Amino acid sequence: MSAGLNLAQLDAVNHLGGPCLVLAGAGSGKTRVITHKIARLIQAGLAAERIAAITFTNKAAAEMRERAGHLVGRDAKKVVICTFHALGVRLLREDGQVLGLKQQFSILDTDDITSMLKDCGGTTDAATARQWQWTISGWKSAGLTAEQAMKEARNEDERVAAAIMERYQERLTAYQSVDFDDLISLPLKLLRDYPEVREKWQQKMGHVLVDEYQDTNATQYELLKLLVGERARFTAVGDDDQSIYGWRGATLDNLKRLPQDFPALRVIKLEQNYRSTSAILRAANNVIGPNPKLFPKTLWSDLGEGEPVRVVAADNEDHEAERAVARIQSLRANSTHKEWRDFAILYRANHMARAFETALRRANIPYKVSGGQSFFDKAEIRDLCAWLRLLVNNNDDPAFLRAATTPKRGIGHTTLGQLGTFATQYKLSLFDALFSHSLPSAVSSRAITALHEFGRTVNDLEYRARHTTGHEAARTFLTDWLKDIGYEQFLYDSEESEKVAAARWSNVLDFCDWMAGRCGGQVADEAGAQIESERKTLMEVVQTIALISTLSEREQDQNVVTLSTLHASKGLEWPHVVLVGVNEGLLPFKTDEADSDLPAEVLAQRVQEERRLMYVGITRAQRTLMVSWLKRRKKGRESVPGTPSRFIKEMALDQATVKEDPREKLRALRAEFAQRAQDSAATKPSPTAP
Repeated sequence: MSAGLNLAQLDAVNHLGGPCLVLAGAGSGKTRVITHKIARLIQAGLAAERIAAITFTNKAAAEMRERAGHLVGRDAKKVVICTFHALGVRLLREDGQVLGLKQQFSILDTDDITSMLKDCGGTTDAATARQWQWTISGWKSAGLTAEQAMKEARNEDERVAAAIMERYQERLTAYQSVDFDDLISLPLKLLRDYPEVREKWQQKMGHVLVDEYQDTNATQYELLKLLVGERARFTAVGDDDQSIYGWRGATLDNLKRLPQDFPALRVIKLEQNYRSTSAILRAANNVIGPNPKLFPKTLWSDLGEGEPVRVVAADNEDHEAERAVARIQSLRANSTHKEWRDFAILYRANHMARAFETALRRANIPYKVSGGQSFFDKAEIRDLCAWLRLLVNNNDDPAFLRAATTPKRGIGHTTLGQLGTFATQYKLSLFDALFSHSLPSAVSSRAITALHEFGRTVNDLEYRARHTTGHEAARTFLTDWLKDIGYEQFLYDSEESEKVAAARWSNVLDFCDWMAGRCGGQVADEAGAQIESERKTLMEVVQTIALISTLSEREQDQNVVTLSTLHASKGLEWPHVVLVGVNEGLLPFKTDEADSDLPAEVLAQRVQEERRLMYVGITRAQRTLMVSWLKRRKKGRESVPGTPSRFIKEMALDQATVKEDPREKLRALRAEFAQRAQDSAATKPSPTAP
């Protein structure tokens, strides 16, 4: 079961008795250690359901669950493998009643929160509401209440945000709803203030493993401490050199505090890298070297020296994009790796992608922009999905809140607050509360009229959806429904730009076509011919609505070049990486106006995090790495002289590798011409016999 583990990994897997910190350098096999430790704990007699493995993304949790399944079989399904927030949901569903939460509390998404904050702050400006949301999220991540935030507010903007936070929290309570940050702060309150609940969960959690520990914030650390208690049976796996999320509350103080709070802590370093060549790792070690070290370590590899890291200078953004594309074409033409998915272009900020998209399209190279918005995440699609979810499950309170207010239909926040209080009192869903005979005692007669009209609309739609079968009938139903609720007019009223409104309405029509097509009947095949497919009722299709968001995840299997920000690239790897825009002012990133008044210590910490970001970018590469910087770069509408980032010098490369070899450029041009000739031959029609 432990075959293939190196000595350090074995040490980490076999340390079962007390607190353990595994410092897992980039590419050192941290997920392998976690899954093998799960197997080792079960082998040692700990029940699978008493093991919890916590990570930060659903994707990472799914991968961990799959790999654990290969080791321990069906027992893997009993292990709690989830994100911090999913664990928070589990605690609140089971014991949140002591905090006044009903079991079916709602979890608001970003759009719901923005809408609520706009109303709380009396604004129609979404950007302002998002800024409040960001500020409030930061306070919640630091464990502050609205009252504490008001006391600590440093200026008028923060005082306004604190006042809005108080109103926002009142709305959340009235609606029996929580936001993403509450999924950490409320379980923390639950464990801290209710000893019997704390003891129950400490008994449940026989051993807790935390992945990406360096990304935890203050409240997540306190939650971990309360979960493990004095027995302190936990394994934290992380890397201080990859802590790049300080801007969203992650703090390295959590690593500093571990040895202080848990004196028996065992620290184990994983320094063998299984991903990159020695040339790449040497550049990475050199870059991260100037940062202060909590636990010093040096990555090494036995994969061989590999190709030297290349650094090239580009005249401007367009030239840099051309060079990146030429590099990809050259490598693809001169290596055994012919797959586009083997290549990635990484950059500091989203706006930098445009020039590379243009260059890749010009070269007919398929690509994807990692982290781009899914079609099903668009606000207008989420609006329609809320209505459809409510047809399937009348107890879906988040769907109820969104559908009842989108478009506006005379149901305001005061009414929804009264309805939420009433529903909580009588342990009902918001929809069930609509038709309670006791509702007039809590809500005005005028408001009840609007609520009943909404309820009847939902019931009517549900009935019709159950009896609507086939493509054409579904299309008619959806068209009539959107007309009845006035959704097209709502979009045009919501947007200042008619062009934006038209684009959103086009998305709605595409969604309706997609839904109708899934209802079957007479549909067109790829050649345009009409064929008969299995007929389904619209309700049967709607019942799969929760699964449609997974459609966008299929793109990860596409054979395309990846464009990604450095932050989004963390945890991923590619054989060949081009790291672009490595200039002072871009990486490390700097906004002169905002930075001018900051203390020197804060500025130093920012540079240290940017250096860790550079380190993450370098260590994404397996076989080759090219780094480029701009001689002139855009700053606003101007073109200004560019300076290579200090991180390039810190890589301490042999100067012979810093200058681009002219022969490489010639090979790239030859590869480009060869590729064009190949593409031309592929598209040329075959001669026909006389």
